[in-house]
Amino acid sequence: MNPPSPHRRVRVSRRSRRALTALAGVAVAGAATATAVAPASGHQDDAAARPKPTIVLVHGAFADSTSWDGVIAGLRRDGYRVVAVANPLRSLSGDSAYLKDVLAGIDGPVVLAGHSYGGSVISNAATGNKNVRALVYLAAFLPEKGESAVDLSGKFPGSTLGDALRPVPFTHPDGSRGTDLYIRDDTFRHQFAADVPRNRTDLMAVTQRPVTQAALAEGAAEPAWKTIPSWVLVATQDLNIPPKAQQFMAERAGAHISSVRASHAVSVSQPGKVTDVIEDAAGSTR
Repeated sequence: MNPPSPHRRVRVSRRSRRALTALAGVAVAGAATATAVAPASGHQDDAAARPKPTIVLVHGAFADSTSWDGVIAGLRRDGYRVVAVANPLRSLSGDSAYLKDVLAGIDGPVVLAGHSYGGSVISNAATGNKNVRALVYLAAFLPEKGESAVDLSGKFPGSTLGDALRPVPFTHPDGSRGTDLYIRDDTFRHQFAADVPRNRTDLMAVTQRPVTQAALAEGAAEPAWKTIPSWVLVATQDLNIPPKAQQFMAERAGAHISSVRASHAVSVSQPGKVTDVIEDAAGSTR
């Protein structure tokens, strides 16, 4: 048999031609897709490589760090490192200095959240701290320089806290006298946490941390919300800080505002909503 001529045309069947054409089309499309996707994938990798901020939680008066339990569980489930600060509740300037020291020991970006009087504390402590990327206020005070919690809670009608308080005199280490304020056990649930089950509020009343009268009357320093983006959750059933006062402060600060039907103890009764607001703020830092 004679060998085939090198110039002889090799015939390819119609079916084979269709298969080769389709294969070539897939290869071209795949190459184009890879080219288009590669940069976006790179951006996603960059975002994933950036660490999530540490969430620092600061409780207010008549509460302690356990008031954040439900919020902490949600944040940790979503991959955040959380620090719940034991707010001393002794003086606004002293409590703020203490929080500044806590923040100095945390590496990387921080989202700082405060409840109630804790809002005044975070406003003071975050000023000038470049690691604090967002502030979150939960049924909280956002004081202007010189304003106190007493000033702001009385700015609009609706607070019944004064009549619910039990003052207890105490002696400072230097021998001077001060006054601790507690919410009376018989009024605690109605005043502070009307939407929380009674078995829980009975414990909260017993374990409440008192705040000094001087801390609530002390004027604020230059507030951090003037330079750091802020988020505010207004508790519309709050009997400690009138909702109108919360809305006024939030609008004045140019904050991202949301609201929830909740008592003053919003972190206890609405931990999911509180977690969502904190994570919204955290998402803005990445």
